[in-house]
Amino acid sequence: MKKVLALLIASAMLFAVLAACDDGGQAEELSSDNIKIGVVHIGPLADQGYTYNHHIGAEKMIANLGLRSEQYIPKFAVGTEAADVTAAINELIQEGCHIIFATSFSMQFQMIEAARENPDVVFCHATGANAHGSGLDNYHNYFAKIHEARYLGGIAAGLATETNKLGYVAAHPFAEVISGYTAFYLGALSVNPDVTMDVIYINAWGDPPLEQQVATRLIELGADVIAQHSDSATPALAAEEGGAFHVGYNNDMRSAAPNASMLSPRIDWSIYMTFAVKSLLDGTTIPVDWGEGLASGAAFITDLNTAIVAPGTQEAINTARDGIVSGRLQIFSGHLLDNDGNNAVITDFDGNTIFEFTGPDSIFQESTATSAPSFNAIIAGVNVIS
Repeated sequence: MKKVLALLIASAMLFAVLAACDDGGQAEELSSDNIKIGVVHIGPLADQGYTYNHHIGAEKMIANLGLRSEQYIPKFAVGTEAADVTAAINELIQEGCHIIFATSFSMQFQMIEAARENPDVVFCHATGANAHGSGLDNYHNYFAKIHEARYLGGIAAGLATETNKLGYVAAHPFAEVISGYTAFYLGALSVNPDVTMDVIYINAWGDPPLEQQVATRLIELGADVIAQHSDSATPALAAEEGGAFHVGYNNDMRSAAPNASMLSPRIDWSIYMTFAVKSLLDGTTIPVDWGEGLASGAAFITDLNTAIVAPGTQEAINTARDGIVSGRLQIFSGHLLDNDGNNAVITDFDGNTIFEFTGPDSIFQESTATSAPSFNAIIAGVNVIS
């Protein structure tokens, strides 16, 4: 009798196991109730710049989709060291994240390797360029056409400057940075044909003391408007202290520099993050590359600091914005030259020319083949200072 009872119990347990493993042994069906979303942030939340802006995007995505705050799992201040990035990604995988976002260009190799090793997890990498052609269904790149918003910021700078010299605190000599500061300069040039711009690289995405030091140096060289592609608000502080105007990035920096900061180009990361997470929940395809701009609100500028901007700034920005959204205004167009008077050329990673500005009808469409920017020409009027 005991043997029969034991067999009955064993059979019941086996049936329970088989029932639990029904549908091919798959885990609980993904839903808005159980989805977990991880984000690998390069910097600390307190930077009040790039990381802060991406975090705000994640929080807005959670609200947009009606998720709970604990379903968003951030890893802050991960930095750029490969081992640290890999560790953060692995922690998020172990914590059960179904989709992982990484925020820095420098994380691309660790992200693509994790995507290869974890085909059941979706990986979305901001600013990178290696999803295109990777052949991985679970790996995606995203960015925004921030050059469109930077062009508008340049208009405010071109109208505000009295020395006709702008200064730009630049992160790295990469296309993402060059595309942005060139668009900014072209916006300034559109309203002030006498303007030039000095650029100094900090060779880091963010280094608050160095950012402030470089901004101060640019003011000493004669710039009376400072702009930035760097992660903190310290260039705004330097502008405030040095009596210059400022155009920020990632965050409205008027609170840090109320007498200097005119506006800031920004990316609303929530637009993509909401789209990607909703696509995963709905079972619809996430594009390999995604990049939208002013038309969708993915790129935008903060409200003008009307107390300090030049008269007519809002009107000039409105006109340019309408032109960009409609397609009438092409930012990278015309017979652009380099500082030696030659046709400006855009090159690939191997130095091969992929586009040349040969005449007035030349138009380069940024962020079309991939979401990552590819404009890397240094044009006349832009002086890179080492």
